[in-house]
Amino acid sequence: MAYWLMKSEPNVYSWDHLKSDGVAPWTDVRNYQARNHMKAMKKGDLVFFYHSNIGREIVGVMEVVREHYPDPADPRFVLVDVKCHRLFKTPVTLAMIKADPRLQGIGLIRQSRLSVMPITDDEWRIILDLEQIK
Repeated sequence: MAYWLMKSEPNVYSWDHLKSDGVAPWTDVRNYQARNHMKAMKKGDLVFFYHSNIGREIVGVMEVVREHYPDPADPRFVLVDVKCHRLFKTPVTLAMIKADPRLQGIGLIRQSRLSVMPITDDEWRIILDLEQIK
């Protein structure tokens, strides 16, 4: 199993939207690097759901339930279907991530504009630990 982080502006598509939808395609990714990450996702992989711009925090964990398929709006890109796996009791903020020296190499800091990125096993465990701290 691999770990990922996907970003969405909560006023566009939030955790609550996904929860209401049940299963939904992750849409509107128009960056080739992010697309390639989506192509690498496998059914059962876990994904941090990051609210960008408003909140700037990881709010929960999603699960990939369908591997990549062509985006009907633009076949150069792909979609993956996700569902809610677990809502964080306390969101992990970008400030918390930046303050933790163990996370200085995380893509969220290094490539802040990338909307889909891999997360290492260590980064995954550290973020889950940060959720428990608050």
